[in-house]
Amino acid sequence: MKLKPILISAVLVVLLIAVSGSLNGQNSEPAVIPVPIEMKVKQGKFVLNENTRIVFPDNEDGCRVAEYFANWIEKPTGIHLKEGNKNNNSNAIVFHIVQDDRLGEEGYLLDVQPEKVLVSANGPAGLFYGVQTIFQLLPPQIYSPEKIEGVSWNMPAVSIYDKPRFAWRGMHLDVSRHFFPKEFIKTYIDLIAMYKMNVFHWHLTDDNGWRIEIKKYPKLTSVSAWRVDREDQTWREVTPPKPGEKATYGGFYTQEDIREIVKYASERQVMILPEIEMPGHTSEVFAAYPSLSCSGKKMYVRPGSYWPNEDIFCAGNDSVFVFLEDVLDEVMELFPGPYIHIGGDEADKTNWKKCPKCRQRMKDEHLNNEDELQSWFIKRMENYLVAHGKKLIGWDEILEGGLAPEATVMSWRGIAGGVASARQGHDAVMSPGTHCYFDHYQADPEFEPEAIGGFTTLKKVYSYEPVPEELTPDEARHILGAQGNVWTEFIPAPEHAEYMAVPRMTALAEVVWSPDSKRNWEDFRERLDTQFERFDYMGINYSRGSWKVNILPEVSEDGKQYTIVFQTEQPGYPVYYTLDGSDPDTTSLLYIEPIVIDTSVIIKTGIFDHGELKEKYAEKSIIFHKALGKKAKLEVQPVKKYSGKGAQTLVDGMTGSARYNDGYWLGFDGTDLDFTVDMEEEVPVQQVTVNFYQRQSFWIFMPVEVIIQVLDESGKIAASQTALPKTDPKSEETVIEAFKVKFDHVKGQYVRVVGKNCGNCPAWHKGAGDTCWIFSDEVIVK
Repeated sequence: MKLKPILISAVLVVLLIAVSGSLNGQNSEPAVIPVPIEMKVKQGKFVLNENTRIVFPDNEDGCRVAEYFANWIEKPTGIHLKEGNKNNNSNAIVFHIVQDDRLGEEGYLLDVQPEKVLVSANGPAGLFYGVQTIFQLLPPQIYSPEKIEGVSWNMPAVSIYDKPRFAWRGMHLDVSRHFFPKEFIKTYIDLIAMYKMNVFHWHLTDDNGWRIEIKKYPKLTSVSAWRVDREDQTWREVTPPKPGEKATYGGFYTQEDIREIVKYASERQVMILPEIEMPGHTSEVFAAYPSLSCSGKKMYVRPGSYWPNEDIFCAGNDSVFVFLEDVLDEVMELFPGPYIHIGGDEADKTNWKKCPKCRQRMKDEHLNNEDELQSWFIKRMENYLVAHGKKLIGWDEILEGGLAPEATVMSWRGIAGGVASARQGHDAVMSPGTHCYFDHYQADPEFEPEAIGGFTTLKKVYSYEPVPEELTPDEARHILGAQGNVWTEFIPAPEHAEYMAVPRMTALAEVVWSPDSKRNWEDFRERLDTQFERFDYMGINYSRGSWKVNILPEVSEDGKQYTIVFQTEQPGYPVYYTLDGSDPDTTSLLYIEPIVIDTSVIIKTGIFDHGELKEKYAEKSIIFHKALGKKAKLEVQPVKKYSGKGAQTLVDGMTGSARYNDGYWLGFDGTDLDFTVDMEEEVPVQQVTVNFYQRQSFWIFMPVEVIIQVLDESGKIAASQTALPKTDPKSEETVIEAFKVKFDHVKGQYVRVVGKNCGNCPAWHKGAGDTCWIFSDEVIVK
């Protein structure tokens, strides 16, 4: 949000924040996430003590929830809850099975009174979610795995009615790119359950490692689960195995491990969705069983990025389907949930076009193209799953060539897949990269661990609406819910996975559980502070990236005034800054209104709480020049993902960082940069500088030439110069090169910059023939 001007002293700001926090603590509702449908705060509190008893139903499911609750309570409190008398509920926590149509399968009623706590639900799921709310009503220390002394274990008297908005409330974890130990998987499931989410999507297989024991095919774990260790190299730039080098990096889950984890999840009302990739993302299989590919060549398990990924199961080879059905037999036996995820994404069909067996299959099955061959492949696998009582779900590419009759679509490439699926009468789970990919950056990339790209802040996740507005009410009922995805190319360790998922998963949890009418960003953000305390006691390495201050330029409507605005996801905290690049503290300038800039400066800023810096400083150099904030245009638009603020990005006073995806670089795929800025009147132009970016391992090259022109008020060229790159295109470094030209005695109203794209990657490049990218930032006119 924009920090609004507050014309008061820094000391008064801090005092007001402290007083406000104290008052909120007395009068506001308890900080529960997801926010319940109805919560009424009453007088008094319930005190949990050594004499408290637990009363639960006679059925097995009710007993299991009560046992889970009692075991959790005992660790931090030291209180061993004993079974109470059903006829005497005084100082008792009572679990009660009811028949209430309002609640559905997962809703609950919670009534906390000074003398007792009553949790009512139609079944175990509702009771379990009532328990999660009880935990959030208790002090944050309730999440400690060890006993904490000196805590008053009480909860406010409240009355709550609650149930979920969506049936599918999921979190995903990729364990192929990096293997995560069994105990962390349990921790991840605990986090899912803590926020009333109910699906754990376990991405078990991919090019970088097979992670599930299949007894009929032992090489999947002896060979396909292991790769050479390249953890000292950047994911996208790893070197292949050396001759004779042993594969030592990886791991897998035994079937006994999986049964243990499935049971653990079931006790927490979490369904595990296993994903077995097909027909693409399968090269690790061919390291063990090469005959299943189109080429039949033995491969190695990829130690890093693998693109373009042309290796794929041979759709014309009947042995492939024997293999897959055997694998699925064991998978279905291990995972009792109704769904099996078969991937289906990014299946490069190049080899299918060349493969005689695949061509014959297309002829035999009367298929017109490779998309229809993929559809045939998926439908065949769906038939097998349905015959065994399972449902198929896959990424939205399974729509290509025709959707399998009973398939569910997981929409990741935006919302289009979900819309198409719902309009065809199929269920869909929404997981668009724009809002639900938690491997994306969540704060300023300059100060965050390297990520795959993107920019998905906590606030952006919270703003997500899973039901596309273009759907009719009848179509919208096919939207089962949404899911957050954690792909792990750049996430090698459990603590890093926690950092990327938490607290963004809490924001998504509220999106998929709470009514849209109850969601409020400012309220959610205040409630999140209490969650941070809970994470501390749990030992979770959560992100504080959302404390970052975003430094944003603004230009007045008349173009005469250039200002800098600070935005943050943290309301109510003082922000201090300097203009000379020095580290600010609480004696520095306090931000109270947009900052007018009339010279080049280095802004450095941070949020402080009671004198403590809450996160790393944000820093940006502002280059004051003649074209700053002037109206600009592009003849060819950049790729949307790298479009910043459009043409104005190149005259906003801010240069890009060493990360091409930081929002300050404009990216063009196979096209030129053709940019013009209007100076509004003829002015002397002595020098024009523009930066370009090269990272050839990402297909990003310098332009072959940069043409810089000064035009008069009629658009006639007054002067033109060409600058050539100095950077070696084969350089393996990330390079930012300034293309600078000077003019003598030239006046003009317009400045035009044309950066010529090299077209296609050269023959020596691993992407030979693919289109090249060029990236450009600020056009500086002096």
